[in-house]
Amino acid sequence: MKLWILAVVAALMVVGASAQECQCDTVKWASCTGPPCQCTIPLTKDINQPLNCNALAPKCFLMKTEMLRRSKGQDTRTVGKPEEGFVDNDGIYNPECESDGKFKAKQCNNTEECWCVNSAGVRRTEKEDKNIKCDKLNKFAPMVGSQKLNFTNILVYYVDAEPPTFKMNRLAGGVIAAIVVVLLIVAAGLLLLFFWNRRNKKYRKTQVRHFLSVFLGL
Repeated sequence: MKLWILAVVAALMVVGASAQECQCDTVKWASCTGPPCQCTIPLTKDINQPLNCNALAPKCFLMKTEMLRRSKGQDTRTVGKPEEGFVDNDGIYNPECESDGKFKAKQCNNTEECWCVNSAGVRRTEKEDKNIKCDKLNKFAPMVGSQKLNFTNILVYYVDAEPPTFKMNRLAGGVIAAIVVVLLIVAAGLLLLFFWNRRNKKYRKTQVRHFLSVFLGL
């Protein structure tokens, strides 16, 4: 009887150890089963993506999982943006991924607006309609020479192999609007000054006439 109890306890200990070992250290949202240990993350309600937990998960898969968790009201990033942190202006969106986890060159975020991204998923063109052409995925790699870099409290500038194709249309519109506002303010000021001077001249003429009438009457 004692031997049977010891065997059961040993089996439970082995199962518990296996459960602790079967986890993905690179992705906290992964669900793991085994043995053999296999971890996945949900990309949609119906699709679970297998992971290689010995390497970093592709950013595109992580963004899709984060958007899915947001839609369910689940936690996403437990650590907020640090005081010195910096993110790209568009932030997170629901990306389209290739089967290997790379971003597709054209992204639309389930809308009618589309744009081109680099390999880090960062927008590198203006937002246009669905006819925008994104011929290839420009590679972004944080390297100096052949040495890969580790990031620690630094500001990241995305420098692609080819320069981005942002247009100045929106900026030009803002500049024109600012110029129009300034011109309207200047015009309003000139009109006020004109009417003020005109009023003062009339007041002075009235004073002179009154003085002459009083003087001649005397």
